[in-house]
Amino acid sequence: MKLVVISSSPLVEKDGAYSAYSPYIKEMEIWARHSDKIAFFSPIWKSDNGLLISKVNFPVTQLFVAKEFNIKSFSEIINALRYSFHNFYHLFASMMWADHIHLRCPGNIGLMGCIVQLFFPWKPKTAKYAGNWDPNAIQPWAYKLQRWILSNTLLTKNMQVLVYGEWEGQSKNIKSFFTASYTESDKLPVVARKLVSCISVVFVGTLSPGKRPLYAVQLIEALSKNGIDITLSIYGHGKELASLQQYIAENSLGQIILLKGNQPQEVIRHAYIASHFVILPSRSEGWPKAIAEGMFWGCVPIASRVSCLANMLDNGNRGLLLNMDFEQDTNLIRNAINDPRRYEEIAAKGIEWSRKYTLDLFENEIKALLRR
Repeated sequence: MKLVVISSSPLVEKDGAYSAYSPYIKEMEIWARHSDKIAFFSPIWKSDNGLLISKVNFPVTQLFVAKEFNIKSFSEIINALRYSFHNFYHLFASMMWADHIHLRCPGNIGLMGCIVQLFFPWKPKTAKYAGNWDPNAIQPWAYKLQRWILSNTLLTKNMQVLVYGEWEGQSKNIKSFFTASYTESDKLPVVARKLVSCISVVFVGTLSPGKRPLYAVQLIEALSKNGIDITLSIYGHGKELASLQQYIAENSLGQIILLKGNQPQEVIRHAYIASHFVILPSRSEGWPKAIAEGMFWGCVPIASRVSCLANMLDNGNRGLLLNMDFEQDTNLIRNAINDPRRYEEIAAKGIEWSRKYTLDLFENEIKALLRR
């Protein structure tokens, strides 16, 4: 069976080999294991541009190169038209080649893939919608258009759409799905944290405005100023790094806010194991991997009410749901710290829930999708 993966996620060409964003390529290894041949329609980068990458360690049969573009000037409009023709031509070629078509949405390339797949109703297809599937969410029109095409069973045939969370009123081809980081063998005993010494909080993710790392910093700052012995370790890299560094320096927070940068998975795992809380005050999410991973190791999550997070945290029974009101959110965290029994109950519920979603189950689900 020949599988083509259509994605905005780039392959990075370096020293005659290819790499890609580490969590993405870890998942692609599973899809590749259950395909005879795998091809990619994606952009090719010559530099990682700060992306956390890992080597592609499975054979790639064919590459269909996607051209990326932005429209900010007249000359870029001309390039966009030219690149669009290129992309549509090679999308048709990639889908003609494949026995199974796998789209990664949302994104510009995902949108093109959504349109071209309409011409292949007889071919089995899957789409992983990695963004927020909430029908009431405020989203760019291109995202809404992708959601409409994918869920319209009159247009889109022979397709299963994998989405995060459970939403009412969905078409029959929408399948609630998940992402996994750990295997059954990773289910080592978790030592319950005691709230008797310095409270450790961890943030893991891209330092982008959408993830709102500064809000996390300010919450920890406020708790510290109110007499709570607390630290925040931030793992990740991104556009907000410079502003975070400036804020930390201007407010003398170097002792409680620790910038750790991008780190290997094993370092992140130990950070979860050593922390009381994992925080993610994000504006939008698909499957918030850091929250699920933190819960796996006994961290109590602190997260915003976006996408599937309320479902993941069982409306507050498995974690703390932020209201994005600074005073309310500060009190929410303070109350959790001051109630050790409730903290331990929440952590235990989070461990039980998150450990259902292992890579072993994930692989079985992918195998079943490809056998349709």
